Amino acid sequence: MGLFDKMTQPVILKEDSGLDKQLEQLQSFLQEPISDEMREQVEQDIRYIKAGIFGENNLLFELKNSHIPMFVLRDLYISDGDLSAQIDFLVVTRKMRFIIECKNLYGNIEIDSTGSFMRTMQYGKRFSKVGIYSPITQNQRHLQLLRHIRSAQKGFLARKLYLSAFDDHHRAIVVLANPQTVLNASKAPKQVRDKVIRADQLIGYIKNELVASKNASLSDTELKDMAEMFLGLHKGQNIDYTQKYREKMQPETMPVNDAPNEIEVALSAANEIPMCPKCGVPMVRRKAAKGKDIGKEFYGCSNYPKCRKTVGIS
Repeated sequence: MGLFDKMTQPVILKEDSGLDKQLEQLQSFLQEPISDEMREQVEQDIRYIKAGIFGENNLLFELKNSHIPMFVLRDLYISDGDLSAQIDFLVVTRKMRFIIECKNLYGNIEIDSTGSFMRTMQYGKRFSKVGIYSPITQNQRHLQLLRHIRSAQKGFLARKLYLSAFDDHHRAIVVLANPQTVLNASKAPKQVRDKVIRADQLIGYIKNELVASKNASLSDTELKDMAEMFLGLHKGQNIDYTQKYREKMQPETMPVNDAPNEIEVALSAANEIPMCPKCGVPMVRRKAAKGKDIGKEFYGCSNYPKCRKTVGIS
């Protein structure tokens, strides 16, 4: 760290999020003449997106008020060949880089002794417990892609040195942004438990990691250069988030008899069990026992036979 360094507060180098653009497009799409069933689906997707934005904004608030000299980059999309990663937050500090996966999960989260994630939600007097895709696994893949891209930019000797010190300079963590979520990780393996925290614990976690780190501190100039390097890896996406709905409006792509099985429900970045677009309860993975789709898997509402809503599995 330089003698005359003056940076003492966080700098938000990239604050925009693709979720805002997605929300804007879907809200505009609702103004078009669409079926009631399509409208119901889009409104459900909008609720998921708003929840995601709410969670990310909570996390951004914590980072902005951390009083830590660091650069914050929100919603980075990086790719290399067929591999890609959507990083919710990348935080660049003087000693370490933090890759943060933000989850605004409803219900209570339990991590068992195998490291598997379970979510329990209450519907009236009934409780529903479902497994969800591990956000730790997802974030580790983001970290490995970043490692691969960065190491490929270096020469042989510099690459070996970079890879040997990579784990000391990077942390991949999952932050639960919903303040009402109860996390039970008492039975989880320590290497899993240490990577999942609540939003109100984030700044304390970062400060503790920086105090414990033996890495050399970057100067203001080095810190800024590194943050801008990461920003340079970001590849902006021009996505039409209404395309999947418009395709379903074409008769040749959605026969009337198959329409219920072609409804898609917006899933979180963690590929969680979908919620029924009609009842709002978790769906159950099933297999067709008869008919022309015999043997095919699909999601069915857990309120069956009261609700017969289904979601096709690609």
